[in-house]
Amino acid sequence: MLPYDEAKYDAVSPEDLAEAAMSKALDFLEALPHIRALLETDLDAAFDGDPAAFTRDEIIFSYPGFYAIFTYRIAHELYRLEVPLIPRMMTEHAHRETGIDIHPGALIGDHFFIDHGTGIVIVETTRIGSHVKIYQGVTLGALSTSGGRLMNNIRRHPTIEDRVTLYAGASILGGSTVIGAGSVIGSNCFITASVPVGSRVLS
Repeated sequence: MLPYDEAKYDAVSPEDLAEAAMSKALDFLEALPHIRALLETDLDAAFDGDPAAFTRDEIIFSYPGFYAIFTYRIAHELYRLEVPLIPRMMTEHAHRETGIDIHPGALIGDHFFIDHGTGIVIVETTRIGSHVKIYQGVTLGALSTSGGRLMNNIRRHPTIEDRVTLYAGASILGGSTVIGAGSVIGSNCFITASVPVGSRVLS
C-alpha cells in the first residue's frame, strides 16, 4: 500500500493542507511515548543480546543498528500517518550512514536487535515479529518479478515470526514466505518457501 496518494493533494486548498499538516503533527506528537517505549525494548534487546556492550549509552551513541532502528521507528509512524516523502528521506539517510536499509512501511515488533548490520535490507511489506535478531548482510525482500508497478499493492516480502534469529548473509524472499516462530536461519541460506515453527535451517 502506498504511504500516500500524490494526486489527492492536487485539488486541495493551501488552507486545507495546512490544517491536515497540523492534524498529522499532533497525531505524531501523541505517538511519541509509544515510539519511545518501543525503542526502550530495542535497547534492552541490544544490551541483553550483545556481551560486547558495556553500557546502554554505548549502544545509543555508537551502534549503527540502533541508529537505523531509531530512525525507522520515527519514520514508520510518519508513514502510517501518510506523511509524504519525509519517511523515505529519513530511512534513506540512515541507510547512507549505516549501510542498513529499512523501508518505513515495514512492520517490526518490539525487542528488535540488529547485530553489526552492514548490508541488511528490509523492504516495504516485510512483517517482523517480536524478539527478532538479525545479523549483517540479511535480505528480506521480493522474488524477482516482471510486474513492475502492477505489483504495487501486493504483498511481496516475507513474514518473520517471533523469536527468530537470522544469521549473516541469509536471504528470505517472497510475500508468501513465513519463517515460523523460534526458528534459526543459518548464514547464507536462500529461502523462498515457508519453514515451520522451531526450524533450524543451514546452508
